[in-house]
Amino acid sequence: MTLRRALGLSLAGVMVLVGALWTGQGLGWIGGSSMSGQGFWAIVGPIVAGLGVALFIVIIGKVRRQGEATDLDERYGGR
Repeated sequence: MTLRRALGLSLAGVMVLVGALWTGQGLGWIGGSSMSGQGFWAIVGPIVAGLGVALFIVIIGKVRRQGEATDLDERYGGR
């Protein structure tokens, strides 16, 4: 795995986690913040999480199109 791909996947994961946190705060499920109970964060959170999922799909799709064998392909005879 290249450094660029690892950083991209890490960023995608952080985006999903932050988006989930913001959604929980915006919906009032997570208290203790000025963001708690604010509808704005209930809207922004899923958008950020969705962009993180989209980034993940783009990175994985690019790997598949390039024909690079992944660890699972090598381990279990895929491709």
